[in-house]
Amino acid sequence: AVDLVESGGGSVQAGGSLKLSCTASGFTQAIPSMAWFHQVPGQERQWVAVAFGTTRTYHRGTWSARFRISRDNRENTIYLQMNSLAPTDTGMYYCAADTSGDLSFGPSSYDYWGQGTQVTVSS
Repeated sequence: AVDLVESGGGSVQAGGSLKLSCTASGFTQAIPSMAWFHQVPGQERQWVAVAFGTTRTYHRGTWSARFRISRDNRENTIYLQMNSLAPTDTGMYYCAADTSGDLSFGPSSYDYWGQGTQVTVSS
């Protein structure tokens, strides 16, 4: 069965760092696109960073100066290094996989999702 498992969330004070991990399993082919999404209660999930293909990465403007996505294709794992965390970064972070081969940023384009990992940043 296909699965995405996130880890690395937790509670941290403002200015701190966290590194999220997401490992995909059960896929029979390489996953063209993997991404991190952020969601807070009452709001839609929004993309944070996308790893497309073997080398291309995209970071949303809001987070681009502080967050970095990386990808280990051998391990089918992506990471999100989160630095200089702020209370506004609090929320659930979801890992997602898009097997279509297209570069997409909308959550509806992603067909597999992890359970999410909570990040809480206190001031």
